Amino acid sequence: LKECVYKEDEELSSKGYNMVVTGCQSDHSQQALSCKMSVEYDGFMASNKKWFCHVDDDNYVNPEGLLSLLSTFPQEGDIYVGKPSLDKPITAHELRRLAEKMSPWASGPHFERTSARIRLPDDCTVGFIVEKMLGVAMVHCPLFHSHLENLLLISQRSLPQQVTLSYGMFENKMNSIEVKGSFSKEEDPSRLVSPSIHLQMRKICEQCPTV
Repeated sequence: LKECVYKEDEELSSKGYNMVVTGCQSDHSQQALSCKMSVEYDGFMASNKKWFCHVDDDNYVNPEGLLSLLSTFPQEGDIYVGKPSLDKPITAHELRRLAEKMSPWASGPHFERTSARIRLPDDCTVGFIVEKMLGVAMVHCPLFHSHLENLLLISQRSLPQQVTLSYGMFENKMNSIEVKGSFSKEEDPSRLVSPSIHLQMRKICEQCPTV
């Protein structure tokens, strides 16, 4: 329902947001998540984009940090960059050349079949295809973050360099970055929805020395 509402929202469309109605189930089952990842992959392959990026919906993406990171990698070769959490990747980014090689296991209905065969969720299936089937190791990057780590350890000054941030429960407590802003923690427990994080990043960047 949310996807349909967004697609029909003329105001959002006028601002350049591209929403795709996947036709997949709306739950978080292995089948539903794999279906959505399959649509993501096919959508990327139909585009002319250089990088395939997958980020969970509870993550905040810093576009400047992401572009800065990806610009450090060569545009040739097979690049798979992300950060593992426990036994699964949180976030992953593949260069187009590598994404094209994934096609036998990821295009059309193949992704869901691969996921069902190995009995693992969507992001783990990507890791299986890239690392096990294609033999390309993940480049581990500490700039990706999830609620499965202690986010209070991220310093405010380093925020502009971080690529993804998140929030959630960690050790039975709300886990979020420490950032000052106009919204209280009661109003914005994630610290990502309100202007808090945006204002903090802008303030830090303005204080950074010119290089």
